[in-house]
Amino acid sequence: MKYAKPLALLCLLPMTLMTQGCGLFAGGRPIVGAFSACSDLIPKSWRQPVPGADLPADNTVGSWIVFGDTQTGKLDIANGRSSDMLDIIGRCEVRDKAALNRSRPKVLGIF
Repeated sequence: MKYAKPLALLCLLPMTLMTQGCGLFAGGRPIVGAFSACSDLIPKSWRQPVPGADLPADNTVGSWIVFGDTQTGKLDIANGRSSDMLDIIGRCEVRDKAALNRSRPKVLGIF
């Protein structure tokens, strides 16, 4: 039993040598991937709902046609905002991810 202790230490020797090599990979500054709030790029006025068109004052066909055209225009504005917001946020996230990937240190300049 007096050889059990040196044998246990001998088993720990490879792990000790492996951890010395890890310093090559973890020696740089830590990179914090704190992404900016992409939603801040959305205009504040877009946070308010698009108001609908006013109902026509009289019951003529022409005023209802004008109402329908105006309401359709308001719907186009609202749908355009939604797609624009998704596009802005998506491009912002891609930009931040690319910046984070470029900032990672390379091992021996190639990895």
